[in-house]
Order: sequence, then C-alpha cells, then structure tokens
Amino acid sequence: MTTINIDGRVIGSEQPPYIIAELSANHNGSIDTAFKIIEEAKRAGADAIKLQTYRPDTITLNSDLPDFQITEGLWKGRTLYELYQWAHTPWEWHKPLFEHARKLGITVFSSPFDTTAVDLLEELGAPAYKIASFEAVDLPLIEYVAQTGKPMIISTGMADAEEIQEAIDAARGAGCKQLAILHCVSGYPAPPEDYNLRTIPDMIERFGLVTGLSDHTIDNTTAISSVALGASLIEKHFTLNRNGGGPDDSFSLEPTELAALCRDANTAWQAVGQIDYGRKSSEQSNIQFRRSLYYVKNLDVGEVITADSIRSVRPGFGMSPKEFKNIIGVKVLKKINKYEPVKREDFDAH
Repeated sequence: MTTINIDGRVIGSEQPPYIIAELSANHNGSIDTAFKIIEEAKRAGADAIKLQTYRPDTITLNSDLPDFQITEGLWKGRTLYELYQWAHTPWEWHKPLFEHARKLGITVFSSPFDTTAVDLLEELGAPAYKIASFEAVDLPLIEYVAQTGKPMIISTGMADAEEIQEAIDAARGAGCKQLAILHCVSGYPAPPEDYNLRTIPDMIERFGLVTGLSDHTIDNTTAISSVALGASLIEKHFTLNRNGGGPDDSFSLEPTELAALCRDANTAWQAVGQIDYGRKSSEQSNIQFRRSLYYVKNLDVGEVITADSIRSVRPGFGMSPKEFKNIIGVKVLKKINKYEPVKREDFDAH
C-alpha cells in the first residue's frame, strides 16, 4: 500500500509530507478559540485539522477509585473523568467546526473513541478517521471504523509489533482499503531520545503501509528528521498559545512553529529526493571550478604528447585528470595551441 487518499490529497513517499494539526483540547472550552485554531492551521499551511470526538462518559467511568486517579504527569491530581470533562470537544460543536474548516478549505476529520462518535462523524461526512494510540488495542472500534470504507490512520504509541499487526489485521479484515500507521511515543511531552526514528523504515518494511509520525516533542526537529527516514504524514498538537493553560497546550506548536514545520518538512522531503549520482542542475555552471587536462605547449600535427605539454588545472572542460598517464606518448592529429583543453578527438580518429 504505497499511497492513501484523504479528501483528494494523495499521501505517500512520492508526495510532500501530509501535515495534520491536532486541535485536541486546545480550544480550552471556547468554540471561538477552536475556530481561530482552525484558521491559523490553514494559514500555516497544514493539510488537515483534527479533532477528538468523545464525551467523558464514553471514554471512562465517573469514579474516584485509585484506578481512575492520575497521580503523575501534566494532569496529576485529577480523575480520568475530570480530565476528559475538561478536555473534550462538545459534540454540538462538531458541525460548526466542520463547516468552518470546509469554508476555509482545510480538510477536517477526527479521532473517534467509541461507536457513537463514529456515527456522529459519519453524519458530518468525515473524509477519514484517526485511531488514537491508546485505542489501537480496541479492535472492535477499529473494525467499526473500517466498515465506513473511509481511509484510516492508526497511531501506535505504547503498542508493540504484535499489537500493531493485530490492529492492521482488524482494519483490513473489516474492509479498510486505505490504511496508514503512525510511529508514536505516548509521552506528553515525549523526549526526542525516546522516539528511535530508525523504527520508521523498519515499520515501512515490516507492515508495508504508508507510515508517518505522531510527534509529542516540543519542537520540530524530530518531525523534520522523520521525513528523511520515510515519514509521509506528520501529526503535531497545535495551539494559539503554549502558555494557555489547557490540557495539551504545553506540548503543542504555536502558529509560527506550525508554519515552520509545514515549510521545513517539505524542504526535507525535496532534499531526500531520489537516488541520483549524476551531475545536478545547480552544479552545471560550476564545471569551470573542476580540474581537467589542458595543453601548456603548442604542438604540431604528429607531435607526441609529453608529460610537460599537458597539466591538470581548472577549469573542467578538458579530459579527466585520470587519463593523464594514458595519453602520454600519443601523437596529436591536429595543430594544438597551448591553453586549449585536451579532447579525445585531438589524437583519436575514432
């Protein structure tokens, strides 16, 4: 599976990286902020804006038992229910957010966290689906999404190779024809050294799918580096203000940083290019700075080329210096003026 197509955009190694701006919880409870994030993502050059579709009751239980307490990290001190009540995007917002994105001309889709979320997104005409890392083990959800017939992206944070294969098999078995996977580290934020980007080409070879990166580091270095290793998609959390105080703000890109990611990831992809040992277009005018063989004496017809009648010098319009020994002792077939480049036709009638 060398390409997938989301909303008319072909995604694959032969195409510029597909940049997904993850809105997540960065609206901080304001639909106007959500509208502004979509606008800024479009202005920055992102290919898509992504939402998360759940209610606290569809993703966890309203319990304060120890299993449901968050005891470390960014969200320490809250229960899971309290976190998701704080972070969720109200379902009644989805239609106006989808409409706003489409009006602006940026693709919009979402991560559903249960079947009712998929049903809502189907009503809105979502062009694709993203399975979040923590849901990669929810094979029934993956199968339900696959039955929509839409392209699916599965993030693989915390999943081992066997679990990734199980998710792929579930998606394919339920009818998914366009599938991509994202290498991911489910730390918030995640240190660059945890990413082990050499995993990406292994994933491409092992699973045979369009592969990308879901990046939770706090700058663009890891994401841009991933392009050189074959990443075709990049997902980054996006906010208006990293100091906004929301659940995901602190590890999200701001507008100027997202614009830089869109620009620099494309530059990295162009630089990767193809295998090519030939002379490049930018090198053509610099041939005069290369060395080649030139005559440093006048020679008459039939005169023998000697070691002191030619030299290896700049520019590079003559024969290669590697031919120096081969043409010593050869007779020239025409009159030679010094400072002319040595050409094979000077002494080879064929």
